[in-house]
Amino acid sequence: MSFPDYESGHPDGSFADYQNELYDRGLHGHAPPYPIRFSDLEEKAVATLPPKVRGYVVGGAGDEHTQRANREAFTRWGLYPRMLVAPEERDMSIELFGIKLPSPIFMTPNGVIGVCAQDGHGDLACARASAQTGVPFFAGTLSADPMEDVAAELGDTPGFFQLYAPPDRELGASLVQRAEAAGLKGIAVTLDTWVTGWRPRDLSGAHYPQVPSDCLTNYTSDPVFRRGLEPGEDPVEKFIRTLPIFGGPFRWDDLEWLRSQTKLPLMVKGICHPDDARRAKEYGADAIYLSNHGGRQANGGLTSLECLPGVLEAVDGLPVLFDSGVTSGADVIKACALGAAAVGIGRPYAYGLAVGGVDGVVHVLRSILAEADLIMAVDGYPTLADLTPDALRRIS
Repeated sequence: MSFPDYESGHPDGSFADYQNELYDRGLHGHAPPYPIRFSDLEEKAVATLPPKVRGYVVGGAGDEHTQRANREAFTRWGLYPRMLVAPEERDMSIELFGIKLPSPIFMTPNGVIGVCAQDGHGDLACARASAQTGVPFFAGTLSADPMEDVAAELGDTPGFFQLYAPPDRELGASLVQRAEAAGLKGIAVTLDTWVTGWRPRDLSGAHYPQVPSDCLTNYTSDPVFRRGLEPGEDPVEKFIRTLPIFGGPFRWDDLEWLRSQTKLPLMVKGICHPDDARRAKEYGADAIYLSNHGGRQANGGLTSLECLPGVLEAVDGLPVLFDSGVTSGADVIKACALGAAAVGIGRPYAYGLAVGGVDGVVHVLRSILAEADLIMAVDGYPTLADLTPDALRRIS
């Protein structure tokens, strides 16, 4: 029995082969080292994460209704099985910004991912998992390690940069230029986090969500930021005193400015309304990144999945990346069928990192891809192009 070679950076074989690998290990007396079901993975991660990190990663805004609704939205769609197809080989590859990727999934940006790892270097661990699986990673502005170090661990897998645009445009331009120089392949500017949402779990422990001293290396290593330091001044203290941790308000004129600063593909993250999506396209965005931040920023809103059809219609062919509520291969399939160009995995890989470092992240990504691949096999969909809205039926 042969299995995918993930050390090379891209799988050699079908994603479904991971299932065979797990069964084969069982025949030799080895149970899976990490949980298979998302609920079990979450439970184990919750027991592993320190309290001040746990509340941020696990929790959401308000009473967490929107966070739950993001997940429940997927249960309202069912996939038609198509028989007498039995595709022995499936093609899950996509093309994004002219880059061929082996699958439609990516790791979403997560500003606290560094401290989800037991050694405090989760950004590097996720980049190494990206290199092993071919699943792109979004290096974040809030990172335990500088973006240059993270990008260096990606191997042949393309990576992207998530930007919290600071009020100081010179500093913002420097971050973008560094992302370009590091070889990252696109910029996603986050729009919905210029203030911190109402998060009772964090507030109950009075824990500031981003653990500032552990996630500011992109700022404290930046030449523009360091130029403003007084002799002997602590860069972390200077940042906390003078700059908002998530960046400042970002408006349409700021988007116009950012578009002028880079030739890299530009994604706008947090768009949910069709009118905003249409206007972002007019301002030169190369993709819409549809997200409600996993329900972590504002409670009581629409789910990301409910917003997807309207945004797709509004942008008329512009790629729409999607996240929020995705915990399984079945969710990935449904999002792709509804028209998402790529699908972001968030909490699951953070939990995998918490319980198993690089290997835990690789396990989570391979498990999601294996399930998605097997659904395509069982239900008769040879390629992602065969997954269209007509393949789905709304069931509630």
